[in-house]
Amino acid sequence: MVDARQGILPQTRRHSFLMSLIGMRHIVVAINKMDLVDYSKERFDEIVEEYRAFAKQLGLEEITFIPMSALKGDNVIEHGHHMPWYHGPTLMAYLETVEVDEERLQRQPFRMPVQWVNRPNLDFRGFTGMIASGSIKPGDAIRVQPSGQSSTIKQIYTFDGDLDEAIAGQSVTLLLEDEIDISRGDVISDVDQPAEIADQFETSLVWMHDEPLLPGRPYLMKLGTQTLSATVTDIKYQVNINTLEHTAAKQLDLNGIGVCTLSLSKPVAFDAYKENADTGGFILIDRMTNNTVGAGMLHFALRRSQNIHMQHVDIDKQARALSKAQQPAVLWFTGLSGAGKSTIANLVEKKLHAAGQHTYLLDGDNVRHGLNRDLGFTDADRVENIRRVGEVAKLMVDAGLIVLTAFISPFRSERQMARDLMEEGEFIEVFVDTPLDVAEDRDPKGLYKKARRGELKNFTGIDSAYEAPENPDLHIKTTEMSSEEAADAIVEMLRKRQLIS
Repeated sequence: MVDARQGILPQTRRHSFLMSLIGMRHIVVAINKMDLVDYSKERFDEIVEEYRAFAKQLGLEEITFIPMSALKGDNVIEHGHHMPWYHGPTLMAYLETVEVDEERLQRQPFRMPVQWVNRPNLDFRGFTGMIASGSIKPGDAIRVQPSGQSSTIKQIYTFDGDLDEAIAGQSVTLLLEDEIDISRGDVISDVDQPAEIADQFETSLVWMHDEPLLPGRPYLMKLGTQTLSATVTDIKYQVNINTLEHTAAKQLDLNGIGVCTLSLSKPVAFDAYKENADTGGFILIDRMTNNTVGAGMLHFALRRSQNIHMQHVDIDKQARALSKAQQPAVLWFTGLSGAGKSTIANLVEKKLHAAGQHTYLLDGDNVRHGLNRDLGFTDADRVENIRRVGEVAKLMVDAGLIVLTAFISPFRSERQMARDLMEEGEFIEVFVDTPLDVAEDRDPKGLYKKARRGELKNFTGIDSAYEAPENPDLHIKTTEMSSEEAADAIVEMLRKRQLIS
């Protein structure tokens, strides 16, 4: 919808760009309020010419332009008499007759994301979902992705009776000849043209939240009928919707559109979005609020996702832990700068070492001298800092160690990401709780004074937020106990949890 007085606005360009992204094949541009420009054909032609030039860059071809006056009713349902120079369809006539290519979906390879597994009794095990593309008949061979198992369709069941054939858009329950393992989120595919499988992709992403998208921050991704963990690992570029120029970006702000690389927690079955919107389109969900924050389209799998596989090793985490007579875990100390995290963590490690335990302390400052020396203190860099530390801690836990990490780690989402890397019971969040005024009075490194003078940007507690844990495993209030007492409390907690003897 275009206002004839204002012409093509950034909003028009944004909507058009989105239409091109999602593969719309027919576009109608309704140029409204022609009564306010004296029903000028010249003004109409100017807008048509400007829009066509922009649409050509997007690859939009099937475009219909309709001049209208919604107030007067011209060209909405009937033509009216104010624009005798226009001989095309009215808006309603166009919408009622525009061709919708349903047959295209039916000609594509068969895809049905499994919504649920239906087993009311031992004699009936069906897989229910809506057919996204293609058609299926009893006797057809199928392949289940990502497992790769194959079988044959035995029966197509619906509440109205069995079908001899089912096509795209129908919801059905499929019964198979073989007893194979299928779960919600799997995709039942054509055996000869199955869906692809990958866990890393190039995508187009539209950001829809006030909080910016930060690479490295974990989100939930809903793809088809499954939900899994996903992380944007890199923003390749952002698109300027006015010029379509590709610009560098470290984050995507509200309404930003970018091309990104996406990494998932496990391989999934998919098709490129341009081939199949149902198996190639996704949304991102904030893990803490459950709000939808982005929508995207999968373009293709990254080559490295096809070439990298987990290598089996015979000596596993439990074997390594058994040799050390302890249970591996991460003690994740979080709190403001100056709260006493490093001091308490150091005391805990000394006590554990004296007791013969095998430990390693990852301290925030020390890690920034090596592994994370390339990172600053912006929100995006803080996210990446904790992502790297979480991965290192995971490897050390796999080695059978008790790992202590002393980092401000200001964001709940990143602490949750680190927790999710570990197995149940292996991540212990220790909140070293010190009021800001107390931490600022201590100021052992002089950082608060620098921040107050404006010499240190993005300092947690001053001009960057600290999100305190809501339900920490252990809450240490440093105004109520000494560092020595806090260390003793932590060691005692490890004994109660039977992580150490």
